[in-house]
Amino acid sequence: MASDFAQHVKEQADIVKIIGEYVRLKKAGAQNFNGLCPFHKEKTPSFSVHAGRQFFNCFGCHEHGDVFTFVQKIENVGFSEAVRTVAQKCGVPLPKREFASPEEAAEHRQRGKLLDLHEAATAWFEEQLRSPEGAAAREYLTGRGLTADGIARFRIGFAPDSFHALRERLQSLADQEALRNSGLFSWKDQEDGSPGPIYARFRKRIMFPIAGESGRVIAFTARTLQFGDTATGEKAGPKYLNSPETPLYSKSHTLFNLDKARQAIRSDGGAVLVEGQMDCISVFLAGIPNVIATSGTAFTEAQSRLLRRYATRVIVNFDPDTAGANAAEKSIALLTEEGFEVRVLTLEGGLDPDRYVRERGARAYAEALRAAPQYQEYLVERARRLFPSRDPKSKTEALNFLLPHIRRIPSRIARDAFANDAAQALGIDSALVRAELKDAAAKRRDSIATHAHPLTHAERVLLQAFSAPRSSEAYLVAEGSLHQHEREFSAMRSDVREMVEQLRNRPDGADPLSALAAEEHRRVLAELFLSVHDAEPEADAVEEAVLAIRRTVLEQEQRRLRAAIDQAERAGNVDETLRLTRDNQDVTRCLRDLD
Repeated sequence: MASDFAQHVKEQADIVKIIGEYVRLKKAGAQNFNGLCPFHKEKTPSFSVHAGRQFFNCFGCHEHGDVFTFVQKIENVGFSEAVRTVAQKCGVPLPKREFASPEEAAEHRQRGKLLDLHEAATAWFEEQLRSPEGAAAREYLTGRGLTADGIARFRIGFAPDSFHALRERLQSLADQEALRNSGLFSWKDQEDGSPGPIYARFRKRIMFPIAGESGRVIAFTARTLQFGDTATGEKAGPKYLNSPETPLYSKSHTLFNLDKARQAIRSDGGAVLVEGQMDCISVFLAGIPNVIATSGTAFTEAQSRLLRRYATRVIVNFDPDTAGANAAEKSIALLTEEGFEVRVLTLEGGLDPDRYVRERGARAYAEALRAAPQYQEYLVERARRLFPSRDPKSKTEALNFLLPHIRRIPSRIARDAFANDAAQALGIDSALVRAELKDAAAKRRDSIATHAHPLTHAERVLLQAFSAPRSSEAYLVAEGSLHQHEREFSAMRSDVREMVEQLRNRPDGADPLSALAAEEHRRVLAELFLSVHDAEPEADAVEEAVLAIRRTVLEQEQRRLRAAIDQAERAGNVDETLRLTRDNQDVTRCLRDLD
């Protein structure tokens, strides 16, 4: 995408507003906003956004850049796609699409084809649900309490018992390669290893579309309507069949219904996490809009981090059976590590969320959510159920079950409180529990990895001055000092000198961060910007910084000359000793003039 358009979009973009769609930011100064970094696990915010200079920086993992860099990383897209995304968010009209390379153009075309195929497939499945062959599927959905409006809202459809009907519907939209990459079809390899003819992956199944965050369909979950013939032993396949991994879809990175729920989650700050699509759909249609579900997989670290963009609290409401309890336990671990406030709801009567809503009503379910206990209470009760005996062996097993969860808590106060509650519930001396936790607690203290700043105060002021507009007083003072004391500046640390030269040579009005070639230098400058309150230093501060740098360079030169004089004297080289002595006297006079 043309650089002039990208620059225009960047000038129109409010980086705080755009990043705020992904990260919960809090004001931390006149220009700074802080939040939890979306690119690495942390409990204490180290992620900062500078409104004035329009860039972000994480002091923990050192990710940094401008609004395009952020969108590229958070959305996993290329630069051109990031520019388009930011432009759309800002309401900037898009020019005719241009690509940086043939590969980028091909990737964009493939993604567009796959999205079009999924849209066409979704519409076709919806048609089939309304057809005579879809009667059994309609009857099933009605029995699950779904109305026509609910079915339409989630675009639920039906895949008929046909190997070729979907292929015939879609083959005019894309080539064979795109059809194979869509995940909508299967095939068998032939004897020579080449792929055979494609046929529909989903047959005689109810189709639940899975959308990405933008709302476009990227995959499906398909529920069978038959369970095999017991007389013949013929199998109907799994109860639920999910789309495979495709260029559009990664099940471990996708949360069902996030596209519809994310605004409600962001507004409330909390989410309800359930297991299946029907659970999620029933709860959503019952008037609880901040509900999401795992998508054909156990809850994953990637899903936890995805949810962290929108929420700080989660109520986990999985099925009450053994599999659901185990899944809830693993989800609690991931959510706790990601810093969520977690509660766990176990519904009365062993009901899943879908049945509970249908049998008890939406109000009863909402009340159950409000009464959901903290996850610590849930885990203690689970430990007591798993190891009900009060003998020492069972107590040890119960404690061993709880210890990993206790250790995982980042706050020492919360960790100690959980340990005390667990000890009391299990009938164990709390001192013994603390002894078990002692080593782990030392390793888990809250901390942010600090990065020793490589710059002196004077170097920081100088770089800040050269990052200011060329017409500013700070820049003019720094530039004049550089010309006046060029010899001293040339002896500065090589990395700082390189940064100064690149900042001086940048086009007028250009972003200082983009002027630096080295990634490490950009990181250093970003951290500098976020650590100062003023956009540019005062002229007096620049002059003092210049004097400090000159003094440092001269003192280094003085030490070098004294060492060289000693060496020349030991060698008996009188002429060299006299020359070095004169040079040293000149440096000494310069230092005296600075005082």
